[in-house]
Amino acid sequence: MIQQQGTRLLAGVFCQCRSAETHAGVDLGGGCGPPPSASPQLASQDSRPGSEILDHPCDMCGGPEQEHRLKVLFQILDVNGDGGICVNDLTIGLKKLGVHRTEHELRKIVKAGDKDLDGQLDFKEFVHYLRDHEKKLRLVFKSLDKKNDGWIDSQEIMQSLRDLGINISEEQAEEILRSMDKNGTMTIDWDEWRDYHLLHPADNIPEIILYWKHSTILDVGESIIVPDEFTAEEKKTGMWWRHLVAGGGAGAVSRTCTAPLDRLKVLMQVHASKSNSMRIAGGFLQMIREGGVRSLWRGNGINVIKIAPESAIKFMAYEQIKRLIGSNQETLGMTERFVSGSLAGAIAQSSIYPMEVLKTRLALRKTGQYSGIVDCAKHIIQKEGMAAFYKGYIPNMLGIIPYAGIDLAVYETLKNSWLQRFATDSPDPGVFVLLACGTTSSTCGQLASYPLALVRTRMQAQADMDFNGTWKVYSEENLEEFLKVIGAPEVVVKMRKDVKPVMVIKQTGRDFTCTTKTPFCSRVNSFTIGKESEICSLDGRKLKCTVREEIGKLICETNKFTSVREIQGDEMIETATAGSVTFISRSKRA
Repeated sequence: MIQQQGTRLLAGVFCQCRSAETHAGVDLGGGCGPPPSASPQLASQDSRPGSEILDHPCDMCGGPEQEHRLKVLFQILDVNGDGGICVNDLTIGLKKLGVHRTEHELRKIVKAGDKDLDGQLDFKEFVHYLRDHEKKLRLVFKSLDKKNDGWIDSQEIMQSLRDLGINISEEQAEEILRSMDKNGTMTIDWDEWRDYHLLHPADNIPEIILYWKHSTILDVGESIIVPDEFTAEEKKTGMWWRHLVAGGGAGAVSRTCTAPLDRLKVLMQVHASKSNSMRIAGGFLQMIREGGVRSLWRGNGINVIKIAPESAIKFMAYEQIKRLIGSNQETLGMTERFVSGSLAGAIAQSSIYPMEVLKTRLALRKTGQYSGIVDCAKHIIQKEGMAAFYKGYIPNMLGIIPYAGIDLAVYETLKNSWLQRFATDSPDPGVFVLLACGTTSSTCGQLASYPLALVRTRMQAQADMDFNGTWKVYSEENLEEFLKVIGAPEVVVKMRKDVKPVMVIKQTGRDFTCTTKTPFCSRVNSFTIGKESEICSLDGRKLKCTVREEIGKLICETNKFTSVREIQGDEMIETATAGSVTFISRSKRA
């Protein structure tokens, strides 16, 4: 508690003027102007001790006395006289004033005001810290002042603490009042509140935190945001699970509304390349042509289902990690939130990651490829094994770090900027400010982690190829037109149109040997994925090509045509394009 000598000095640091005539109704945040809902006449007639109006000009309005008092206080705290206040100076100086703070609290004061990071506060930093700190105290005072009469009594303290989940008796509330009350009235005005807390750190004021829950953003299924804080009262009354349920319901609606965009994003991440620059309009048209309007929502079911386990696991992990790192505070600092949130996000993502892979595969599926979520999972297990459910896991985990760090940093910066500029009467920003801050910070986090998200999605989309075996062609569309376009001799066109070839494919890792057999001839082509090779066409011409693998497809590009070969169920489908003609061949294992 501040003793009398320190009280007199600290009380004079900021303006004590309550004259409305001097300020013309302007509240400069330092006690200027009358208390809330009090008239100038009432303020001047207040007979309470310590409420008399000072005769000298208002310091907050440019009077010379305030700067002098700040310099006097700075000189007292600057024990070694080097022009800077360090932790050791604060320890000794505040003891002289009768103000007792722990070393941890003093370090927080220096850290909060040390803009040039030299480990001490110069006079300019000292003044800036006091003014900034006073504004935070003003917001808390107004939130405690439930009656809005400029005074805090025991009932208001009890109610405010009850809102934060802390129940105390009236005797305990009066004891709190007594520690700050300088005039024995058992009520606290703004000056008494400010003077008591002036040199006490407050980087996480619960009243401000409650209004700034970081959850008002658009949920499209990619959010790995750090969980919100819940007060003891919210946990006790069950508000926390109602908040999670409401958030889950809102997330389901939000994800369903944005599902077409989400699927388009996955398609562009996987299929877009230098030679195939997919556009937004073209992507939507391609999806609708392939599967109709309903295909726009492919993968949305699993995307909605994973909301519940992901949110629950993240919340439980976050609360446990908070305890493990030894934090007994209701609200955490930004570094603690980053560590706890990142670890909780990693645990939640590890638990539900197979659902992420299923979502990607379902979003990329062709019409009729899978009958549903369970069928897709069965195909993956049968053909690729359980390890396939964790493809892209490492880049996904690495993406949590830049996302969570930048998201938190931007959100805290925007929050503090709003509090500094616009929070005059209440720390409540309103839903639109929260939405803007949350969306901006989340977007910045997404941009920073997007390259890793791109790598993750491409790895998730990679299906193990198994082209080994003997394949018998049973259907060919547009064969004759295709052969003519690529310049095949007429005799080859006539012979080939009535023949269904048999292909024998031997695959060893990335090396392939394909033998095409017809009654007239056999051709053998060998190639390695990613390397330039030479293949022989049916008429004996040699063509240079490079075969690449893309999400389970073999793509061969020559100067005559482009061929895409893939496995769909029990069939192998080859789609070759030359000019405006598309040739489609369907085969089954012999």
